[in-house]
Amino acid sequence: VVNCYTVITRHFLTMFPLQECILSGLLSICGKKVLHIDQNPHYGGECASLSPLEEVYKRFHVPGPPKGMGQGKEWTIDLVPKFMMSNGQMVKMLLYTEVTRYMDFKVVEGSFVYQAGKIHKVPVTEADAQASDLMGMFDKRRFRKLLLFVLNFDEHDPRTFMDMDPNRTTMRDVFKHFDLGTDVVEFIGHALALQDGDEYLDQPCLQTIKRIKLYSDSLARYNHSPYLYPLFGLGELPQGFARLSAMNGCTYLQNRQVDDIIMENGRVVGVKSQGEGFRCKQLLCDPSFAMGRVRKVGRVIRVICILNHPIRNTQDARSAHIIIPHAQVHRKSDIYVCMVSYGHNVAPEGKYIAVVSTSVETGNPEKEVQPGLALLEPIAQKFVSISDHMVPMDDGKRSQIFVSRSYDASSHSEAECEDIKDLFRRMTGAEFCFEDFHRDGQFTDCFTQDN
Repeated sequence: VVNCYTVITRHFLTMFPLQECILSGLLSICGKKVLHIDQNPHYGGECASLSPLEEVYKRFHVPGPPKGMGQGKEWTIDLVPKFMMSNGQMVKMLLYTEVTRYMDFKVVEGSFVYQAGKIHKVPVTEADAQASDLMGMFDKRRFRKLLLFVLNFDEHDPRTFMDMDPNRTTMRDVFKHFDLGTDVVEFIGHALALQDGDEYLDQPCLQTIKRIKLYSDSLARYNHSPYLYPLFGLGELPQGFARLSAMNGCTYLQNRQVDDIIMENGRVVGVKSQGEGFRCKQLLCDPSFAMGRVRKVGRVIRVICILNHPIRNTQDARSAHIIIPHAQVHRKSDIYVCMVSYGHNVAPEGKYIAVVSTSVETGNPEKEVQPGLALLEPIAQKFVSISDHMVPMDDGKRSQIFVSRSYDASSHSEAECEDIKDLFRRMTGAEFCFEDFHRDGQFTDCFTQDN
C-alpha cells in the first residue's frame, strides 16, 4: 500500500449517505480523525436532494422538463424523503450537536390516514377524537382511555402499568383490555405507532406504547402534525453534519471513486481511490461498497410525483403525510404518501412534490402503489425508482467494516436513527447517549410552523 500510492492515515473512513454523514459528524465530535469520501459532487448519496429540476429528469432518463414548471433552480427534489418526528431522535441529534445553526425547518401541515376509501385526519387529542368520523361514540371513549394510559405510562413506575407487564403483555392484549374495535386498532397501530405490519400485535407492548407516546409528544409541540421537514429539502441535513464534521477536523473528498477496499489478515487497513491509498482503522460505508457483506431482504418502490394542486381532502395542506394501512388495500405492508411544496422552499409557488412508497410484494411494483397514486390525481409527472433493501450480514467487529442499512419504505426517519445508534455502538463499543454530544452555547429554536 505504502509503495503504490500516497497514504493518508485516519482512524475512521466513511463513505456516502445520510447515516454516514451524521456519524462522521458525531465521531469527529468524539475526537476521532475522520476522512469522508463521496463519489458524488453533493452530499447524501442515495437520499440526496436534486436541483435544478433538469437534473431530476436527467437522472430518471425522462425528456423534459416541459414548459410551465417554473425555473429549474426553484426545485429541490428529495430522492428518499424522510419526515422527522418533532420530538424524535433525529431532532435531538440536531439540537445536541447544534447542527440547527445551519438549517431551518417547518412543520408539516397535516397527518392523515386512509380508511374506508377516504382520507381522515389522524386524531390524537381529545378534541380531535370527538370530531373524528374514524370512530363511533363508544370507541371514542375507549380510545380516550387508551391515550390517557399511554400519556401517563412510565416504564420505570409499575403504578402506571394498569396490571399489564409491558415486557410480557402483548399489544393485542392491551387493545383487548380497552375493548377497542378492529378499525380503531388499525389506525392506532399504523398511523400513531407507525408500525408497518401487524407483527407488533403479538409482541410485548412496551415499544408500541413508546411509539404512540412519541407521536403524541411530537404533535404537542406544534399542533398541526408531529412531523418536521427542512426548508430547501432533506439534502440540508447531511450538508449540516458535513459542516459540523469540518469544524471538528474531518476531511472531505468529493467526486472520488473508491476502487478497492484493502484488507490485511481479515481486517480493513485502507481503501484505494484514483491512485491514492487512504489508511484507516475502521471503515463505514453503505451497502453498495460492500455487496459481499450484505443481504437483500426486500425491495422498495418510490414514485416521485409533481403536482399542480394539493392533495384532495387534506384541507389544501401545502405539506402532508398520509398512511394507507395495508389491510385497507389487501397488502402485507403499508403504503406511505408524503408531500411538500413551495411552503418548504422546494418548488415554485403553486407546485407540489408528492412521493408514494411501499415495500414490493409482487412482480408488478407500480400496480402496488396505485392506491397512493390515485389520491394524487391528476399527476403532472412521475419518476419511478425501485431499489433493493439491503442489510449487513454481520456486526463488522471482526473486519472493522461497518455497513449501514439501506433505506426502507417508510416516510419518517426513526429507522435511520436506530441504525445510526447501532453503528455507533458497534464502532465505539459505547452506547449512544445524546447528552454526550451536548455542545457549549444556547440552542436557537429554528423550527417554525409559520405559513
